[in-house]
Amino acid sequence: MPISLPIDAGANALLNRSPLALSIAILLDQQIPLERAFAAPVELERRLGSDLDAEVIADYAPEAFVKLFGDKPALHRFPKSMAARVQSLCRAMVEWYDGDAEAVWQGAASGQELYSRVAELPGFGAQKAQIFVALLGKGLGVQPPGWREAAGAYGEEGSHRSVADIVDEESLARVRAYKQQMKAAAKA
Repeated sequence: MPISLPIDAGANALLNRSPLALSIAILLDQQIPLERAFAAPVELERRLGSDLDAEVIADYAPEAFVKLFGDKPALHRFPKSMAARVQSLCRAMVEWYDGDAEAVWQGAASGQELYSRVAELPGFGAQKAQIFVALLGKGLGVQPPGWREAAGAYGEEGSHRSVADIVDEESLARVRAYKQQMKAAAKA
């Protein structure tokens, strides 16, 4: 089942054909609406003038890459820090996986191995790694044994906790309602 978020069709298509775009989108999915985070890779690709390539991004002059992120409309609320994170992610993918983002999850023998590979990437803490494992399992069929357990609560079938559970506007509303409940509970 392909990833189908309530965003531009071109952005969805890129997320489904480019593992790097999907990895960048997950990385950017913080402190901005998820629609903006998941649409950012298609805009980044347009600004670069070529397909997303981990080696190209890793080698891009940092100041120029920040400018790409910051040009209006900015790709993220914090263009400088997020541009640096995207470059760090791409450098790790080049160093550890020869620039092949799909190799991060391809061939993982277990959910724990998949989680460990994702969690070691720059910018991926425990929660973001679990969400990514859940998205890979639910949205792309990357389901090594134990993937749901490795994804924690985000891997539960029928849950509405994260982007891994969004397939349309209704599920997006349910995820947003869940997040608002969690914020309210944290404040209480």
